[in-house]
Amino acid sequence: MTDRLLELLAQHPNEYVSGEQLSQHLSISRTAVWKQINRLRAKGYEFDAVPKLGYRLLQQPTRLDEKLLLSKLRTTSFGRQLRILWKTESTQNEATAWLLSGAKEGAVVIAEEQTGGRGRRGRNWHSPAGKGIWMSVVLQPSMPLQFTPHLTLLTAVAICRAIKKMHPVEVGIKWPNDLLVNERKVCGILLESQAEDERLLSVIAGIGISANLSADDYPPELREIATSLSEVTGHGWDRAQLIAELLFEFEQLYHLYEEQGFGPIRSLWEAQSITIGRMVSVDTPHGVVTGIAQSLDESGALVLLGQDGCYRKVFSGDVHFA
Repeated sequence: MTDRLLELLAQHPNEYVSGEQLSQHLSISRTAVWKQINRLRAKGYEFDAVPKLGYRLLQQPTRLDEKLLLSKLRTTSFGRQLRILWKTESTQNEATAWLLSGAKEGAVVIAEEQTGGRGRRGRNWHSPAGKGIWMSVVLQPSMPLQFTPHLTLLTAVAICRAIKKMHPVEVGIKWPNDLLVNERKVCGILLESQAEDERLLSVIAGIGISANLSADDYPPELREIATSLSEVTGHGWDRAQLIAELLFEFEQLYHLYEEQGFGPIRSLWEAQSITIGRMVSVDTPHGVVTGIAQSLDESGALVLLGQDGCYRKVFSGDVHFA
């Protein structure tokens, strides 16, 4: 049905086709036409809808092309094993399954759409078709299990650097795993690790970047707290180029970490942070901790200076700015 609807609209480029005409051609009600239009919108199609005139197709979703993306890569291993899916529940699940069947470090899974994308603490991650970068990277680091949080911070730095390479966006990192522009979330990171007997076996780094979403692409509960790169810059973003820049930065920082440890990554993170120096409250598993964010410690924990003059370390939690 949606294919027939698109065919009818494509026959009238730059023209409006009334709901009545569409319903007659498709032998469905006008309400059913509206439902089909909304299904297509969810897949990344854009329409102009004007009362008494009808619908006009504005833009079709652009799919990522594997050959084009591979041609843009400047990496040695990151992204050289690549799978691009039209639709999946979660790239995290796909990457985990691929790892079990032989994927090597640096393998990347990208989806145009996720139906069950997830963030920290089991939250849902909104992943509409053709609008963002929904991807997972396979890592097999040689490091103690307790230092796994370093990789979240490293990933955030890589994304931040890649975005700023393409456009001078005032994007900053909110501890531990969010990137914000104008206090609104534009990117989230989720790392899931596999360990055995306190030995880290692998990490799947999930990355969600809201690249070309419009305000209408967000559900109402997210419109005040989320934004996209296209919204803040006023133009569409080349997703393939951004992925290529991200994988290059990621690989470079990952090798730097392997060679020199967390010190350089910590300095780079603090330089890009919008958390350091601010009064924050952190919802932790053990209650709310407040104070001025001072720095990261050697484990990646956030160091806070409380009003009582005491320093406290926060190892996990949700940060809220005062």
